[in-house]
Amino acid sequence: MSPEEFHRYWREVHGPLIASTRSGSHVVRYEQNPRPLSSYASDPGGYDGVTIQWFESEASFRASLAEDDYRLIDEDLPKFLDVPSLVFLLTEGEHVVF
Repeated sequence: MSPEEFHRYWREVHGPLIASTRSGSHVVRYEQNPRPLSSYASDPGGYDGVTIQWFESEASFRASLAEDDYRLIDEDLPKFLDVPSLVFLLTEGEHVVF
């Protein structure tokens, strides 16, 4: 999949899929932070972007994974991502520096 195809799929298919599910209803905020397409010419490797999902609590995050329709999201991931290479990080509240 080309970078353009990846970004289009992520924005137009995967994001709306999450929004349409009960699993996605647990998400307070869903951010897609795509890598600029212009950067691929000089460095074709690396990450294509970062997703940030906000939940009210860790329990809410875990509840999203327990929804029956989470499988739709899980089944979609290998269509556009290298799933074994994904990095997931669960964090606590942010610290605003300035």
